Amino acid sequence: MPPLGEDRMWGWIKQLDRLLRGEATSLPELQRGRFDIPVVGLCVVIAVLGLIYGACMGLFAVTGSGSGYAMQIPASMVKVPALFFLTLIVTFPSLYVFNALVGSRLSFIQVLRLLIGSLAITLAVLASLGPIVAFFAISTTSYPFMKLLNVAVFALSGFLGLAFLLQTLHRMAVTHLSPPPSPTAQPSGPPPPPRDPDAPMDVMITDPSDPRYTGVPIPTAGALERVQGHVLGPHTKTIFRIWVIVFGFVGTQMAWVLRPFIGRPDVPFTWFRHRESNFFQALWEQIAGFFTGR
Repeated sequence: MPPLGEDRMWGWIKQLDRLLRGEATSLPELQRGRFDIPVVGLCVVIAVLGLIYGACMGLFAVTGSGSGYAMQIPASMVKVPALFFLTLIVTFPSLYVFNALVGSRLSFIQVLRLLIGSLAITLAVLASLGPIVAFFAISTTSYPFMKLLNVAVFALSGFLGLAFLLQTLHRMAVTHLSPPPSPTAQPSGPPPPPRDPDAPMDVMITDPSDPRYTGVPIPTAGALERVQGHVLGPHTKTIFRIWVIVFGFVGTQMAWVLRPFIGRPDVPFTWFRHRESNFFQALWEQIAGFFTGR
């Protein structure tokens, strides 16, 4: 019998899997008010996934082309999850206030769960790309390339995590405008036309008397798949886009403050570097250096 800690961790990993598959954010679940993900449990999973990617990220330091300081690996393992949690702490109040201004019905806890779910998706993608980063860390000698590769991986992971956030907000808007029908309510009007069994659908029909019932389980829509229904209002979209920009700026600058993550070959190991320039100026210099060979 596995220890209680392992049992609990496995349950949290299953919750992450439900998020990835779109089961936790399906319309039937949201209509029943069941977006009840374990915030503390997913925070633990996020931390573990960040540790995994941090190890892959810092691996370049111990190769022949890196700084040669093995301490860069545990430093990066600590910094990656810290980067996301600190960015969440800084930006969470603004998202909650923005949502309240546009008349969102989400409570403080619901907004927190939504953001933790988004971070869990982001870190899952990030950790899944870790082996690729580790492969290039041991097979390339270019420090600028490793920096640009990690920036690209972070950007892709963040984009998918924020896409999950947007789609979940959309589904919540659909469920708020279309509450689940009463079990005793009788359908009115002509029956709906037969459904194409190959078409995606977010609701599983289990009632044999329903004309749409096929006897075959219909999978729920994926976590990033658009569902039919009400579209988010223009004000909500605008507020969301503004917050995405804020989150991106805070996240990139937070990464700049917490650097180094990879370790420059010509600089001794240090936990933090002195403040200078900013992330975007440094990124431009790395892109220029990559193409000019400097």
